Amino acid sequence: MAETKAITSGNFTFTKTSIEGVTIIDVKAYGDDRGYFMETYKRPDFVAGGIDVEFVQDNQSSSVKGVLRGLHFEINHPQSKLVRVVKGEVFDVAVDLREGSPTYGKWEGVVLSAENKRQFFIPRGFAHGFLVLSDEAEFTYKCDDVYHPNDEGGYMYNDPAFGIEWPQVDCELILSDKDQKHPAFEG
Repeated sequence: MAETKAITSGNFTFTKTSIEGVTIIDVKAYGDDRGYFMETYKRPDFVAGGIDVEFVQDNQSSSVKGVLRGLHFEINHPQSKLVRVVKGEVFDVAVDLREGSPTYGKWEGVVLSAENKRQFFIPRGFAHGFLVLSDEAEFTYKCDDVYHPNDEGGYMYNDPAFGIEWPQVDCELILSDKDQKHPAFEG
């Protein structure tokens, strides 16, 4: 990752990555012997951190170790996504598909877990995927456009054009039929 600049607003620290718009968000949690409390989203703080989108849909998925979902993108109705893990651990990836971008075809990845409480913001114009590293994981994400079922695109997770360095897991990867049939990137 290139040199980064962090902005703290409220209980959030926003760290810009080497790809414009892609942001890692660390969240302050308040805990004691009863458990913890944390804010997961607060619009004024996100705007101060450089993320000014209106989220309109929340999604959640559950997966077992070795599941790799992606790389997915929207063709005509792109979505910004704010992703996090509420149970377990995943390696989450964003690939820049914005034509004309100086980082076109480049990727950024981060480990998200229930333990680190980290979030990842992926702006419109990116392919997205994640690999489950723990026995189980529950993954949530906010989107700034609703899901359009006939608007899905995808590229192979292991396309050499991207060179994504996926972590090794001690099991076979599990991909959906759809994810096994994605075309190669021809950027």
